Amino acid sequence: MTDPGSLARDPVALAAALIRCPSVTPADAGAQALLAEVLAALGFACTKLRFGAVDNLYARIGAGRPALCFAGHTDVVPAGGEGWREGPFSGAVRDGVLWGRGAVDMKGNIAAFVAAAAHWLDGQGGSPPAALSLLITGDEEGEAVDGTAKVLAWMEARQEIPGFCLVGEPTSAERLGDTVKIGRRGSLTGRIVVEGRQGHAAYPQKADNPVHRLVALLSALTARVLDHGTEWFEPSSLQVTTIDVGNPAANVIPARASATWNIRFNDRHTEASLSAWLRAEAARFAPRHRLALSCSGEAFLTEPGEPVARLAGAIESVTGIRPRLDTGGGTSDARFITRYCPVAEFGLVGATMHQVDECVPVAELAQLARIYGAVIDAFCR
Repeated sequence: MTDPGSLARDPVALAAALIRCPSVTPADAGAQALLAEVLAALGFACTKLRFGAVDNLYARIGAGRPALCFAGHTDVVPAGGEGWREGPFSGAVRDGVLWGRGAVDMKGNIAAFVAAAAHWLDGQGGSPPAALSLLITGDEEGEAVDGTAKVLAWMEARQEIPGFCLVGEPTSAERLGDTVKIGRRGSLTGRIVVEGRQGHAAYPQKADNPVHRLVALLSALTARVLDHGTEWFEPSSLQVTTIDVGNPAANVIPARASATWNIRFNDRHTEASLSAWLRAEAARFAPRHRLALSCSGEAFLTEPGEPVARLAGAIESVTGIRPRLDTGGGTSDARFITRYCPVAEFGLVGATMHQVDECVPVAELAQLARIYGAVIDAFCR
């Protein structure tokens, strides 16, 4: 391996090395060991934390309570279909572009932050005035059970919770620096099985058609306007994602029917309030049913106060762009972090994340490292 200290200061080389670790959830494939070696070369104290089958890494440098923590994940989604211009785990650089799974989501962001920390520490003589830390998980693209949430509990027990946390998700939409996420909608999934009584389609009075009950229920759920949005969030949305009966016979009323839906909800709702409504509606339309509800995260918002302004100012100082504050998209590990400290998300342009030919221009990685350096300076000087 290239000298760890040199690798730490080159975001392109480090990102490429991380991409070459095929860390498809839940595998780590050496990604965190590589990262720990690089961070240790900078003077970070690294703690490997394994929960269940998941590898996690906590790294810290400096005394006192951490002022800033960078949160990220080394796990990636599978490579997907054929047609990659370069191998999905090659970490190849061609025509000024770094190719590979994780280039933008989010090994490139991690590498840019490490490089930013390295250069910032060089300017501090290796002794930062405030503590800086990294929380790196291997379970963000998976079930997210044994990753960030458990590391945060470990951190809290050791008084390692930072004053502010920056999650390195690829939030930029069109141009690096144009978007910061200050919140996310919640996500609640409902799975229902409606029980009926099987019978002949010609004699409906002798049967109880569960499909009719299910359709009536879904019609009521989708007809309700949950809200009209809030200052920072778009309107909540319930989407039916599947309806299943498995009945091949046109003249048979089936014994049961099932469906699944997902609600992306804003801060006007909670898991508890939505669950109460769903359970009441299910009971009204389908007296005999089995309903399972699971919430992967509540809606949350980091109020756009002084810490967010400091982050936005650091981004603008490098890019000349005042980032838009946004809460759109899916869930992220910020949903766990918000329970402990203020959190925002910022990183590369996410146009190719999870796609074949995921890639990032090397110039963009270098610029992100400069931005992250300005962020570190804003929070840790």
